[in-house]
Amino acid sequence: MTSTHPAVELSGLTKTFGAVTAVDGLSLRVEPGEVVAFLGPNGAGKTTTIDMLLGLARPDSGTVRILGGAPADAIARGRVAAVLQTGGLLKDLTVGETVRLTANFYRQSRPATEVLERAGIADIADRVVGRCSGGQQQRLRFALALLPDPDLMVLDEPTTGMDVEGRREFWQALRRDARSGRTVIFATHYLDEADAYADRIVLVRQGRIVADGTTAEIKNLASGRLVRATLPDADQAALAALPGVDAVEVRGDTVLVTTADSDLVARHLLTRTAARDLEITSRNLEDAFLALTTDRTDHIGAAR
Repeated sequence: MTSTHPAVELSGLTKTFGAVTAVDGLSLRVEPGEVVAFLGPNGAGKTTTIDMLLGLARPDSGTVRILGGAPADAIARGRVAAVLQTGGLLKDLTVGETVRLTANFYRQSRPATEVLERAGIADIADRVVGRCSGGQQQRLRFALALLPDPDLMVLDEPTTGMDVEGRREFWQALRRDARSGRTVIFATHYLDEADAYADRIVLVRQGRIVADGTTAEIKNLASGRLVRATLPDADQAALAALPGVDAVEVRGDTVLVTTADSDLVARHLLTRTAARDLEITSRNLEDAFLALTTDRTDHIGAAR
């Protein structure tokens, strides 16, 4: 799983559907072995970009290079695999039969028993696909994607339908693969997955990249910190008037202050009020996601 070329190189991709521009001059470079979360709100252009990356849609302009060549070449050689939101399974076959049948389509493939184990579904190999849960069927799609032992794996909402334990096991398996050099690009609505497992986060909005960097870099683009304290009958107006305060929220006896100057707010709460149990935390990935994909922060640039 080594390559002297970028795993993915998108340059100036544009795709329109009638009057709607789904992808607008998007450029992205992903190196071998990176685990990249591709995030954005509904309608941001994530799935359209993935379709063009995989050769399932043709861009109106721009180029796609996968492992130094055209997507079709990499796919034909089994160097790219995908787990997508769409695509049916044969409901009357068993899980094991589905994997063995699909393995026959490749010139070379990993053993069916190995990918079933890797996907965590070896224990249901004899179960008919139509009787599998949504999460189990998604794991089956993952097993099918592992068959050609790809250099690049593209995942669109891969853990939809999985329970918490299933999601954890899925990502642990992917991280092990990444350590061996496999590149992973995934789109997800579970921001905790991106926070926990991605080396890099790319945020898109209206078909354009609005931020690109590590999780820490993306979080830092959402300015300010959150000061939380227990304060019965908090004077919300007085707190909101403090310099640097962006928002004040009261939840029962708890007050939450979003501010650019957490030290000032902390001193005020501890010396001028009866506040206790004070905590100061940085903004999380959800805060950054909301800030960077709304109209309030179009001026924020990319981290990379």
